[in-house]
Amino acid sequence: MSSLLPKSARPESDASAPGSDAPEDRRLARLQALGPARARFRELIGKVGSGEHTSTGLDRKEAAEAMELMLRGLVDDAQMGAFLIAHRIRRPHPTELAGMLDSYRRLGPVLETPGRRPLAFGVPYDGRSRTAPLLPLVALVLASDGLPVVLHGGGAMPVKFGITLAELFEAIGIPSTGLPLGEVQGRLDHHGLALTHQPDHFPLAERLVPVRDAIGKRPPVASLELLWTPHRGDHLLVSGFVHPPTESRAWQALEACGETDVLTVKGLEGSTDLPTSRAGITARVHRGVPERILLHPRDHGITAAEVPWQSLEVWRTQALEALRGEGALMPALRWNVAAYLWFGGRFEHLEDALVQATALLRARSGERLRRELVGSDDR
Repeated sequence: MSSLLPKSARPESDASAPGSDAPEDRRLARLQALGPARARFRELIGKVGSGEHTSTGLDRKEAAEAMELMLRGLVDDAQMGAFLIAHRIRRPHPTELAGMLDSYRRLGPVLETPGRRPLAFGVPYDGRSRTAPLLPLVALVLASDGLPVVLHGGGAMPVKFGITLAELFEAIGIPSTGLPLGEVQGRLDHHGLALTHQPDHFPLAERLVPVRDAIGKRPPVASLELLWTPHRGDHLLVSGFVHPPTESRAWQALEACGETDVLTVKGLEGSTDLPTSRAGITARVHRGVPERILLHPRDHGITAAEVPWQSLEVWRTQALEALRGEGALMPALRWNVAAYLWFGGRFEHLEDALVQATALLRARSGERLRRELVGSDDR
């Protein structure tokens, strides 16, 4: 076990014998009392929290190690809080994000779609509070047209505690919590739509939530959730962002991790929902080379304002109307479905994708899939 201690803390003699009053001996005794995992994590904290001029940061292997120690609960809450807030202040390097992503991939749930290439979305776990979400509805319509969608999320999350993907699906009658991972995989196999729920399927990551709440700021794990997907295999990874530096770090981290096809989206509240009141700012990254793509809804006859968030009950009514091709959310749903059909490679031109999106909404294709997932026709 002593091999896991920092080299300087490994005993080479009886210097740590009881009764010694030398500072170095006391320090060594204290490190040994911490245990190998906590002592090692203290060393990693020092690399990210030493200040602007002395902080060295972590290499990819060290970042993966730090994340695994946290996920496995081998360090104190105080240590986790110190690490996360230090990283928050300094901002994680792309190499560090890549290392943390390695641990998420190794320890998190896995879904597969042999022979099919899904869209894998990453959106903020702390949810939405200002604008009405579209992604659950977009996912239903895309999946109804044979384009699989893989989502992941959690419960109410600090610091925003906004409405979550699972709550939205539940509101329109689709059970999304308390499901075994095998059932989620079966839903993906048969219906082309899956949502992994962190409390159910990634309890190791769920153990970080109380610490995230205690520090009161979004930690680097929040950025990691935008980059990770439970899907294993070929996919288009769609990642939301807010600030330009976050986007460029994502490009570099994902390239290091072997993601060859990435779409970053400056969507509503950091999500992947494209706005209708302004240009949608996106970038397609093929093998590390980004291409900026601006989507102007007005150029395609779409001028609707964003629909404000009011309550889950109001959203449920709006969502069911939109799936029937009606109501306030319908223009934004049509625009987003078209864009993602286009990004997903179903159409060469966005105008053709808009025609298909219109046809799908008129045919209530997404509503039919919702009823299948509900398992009842009485809603």
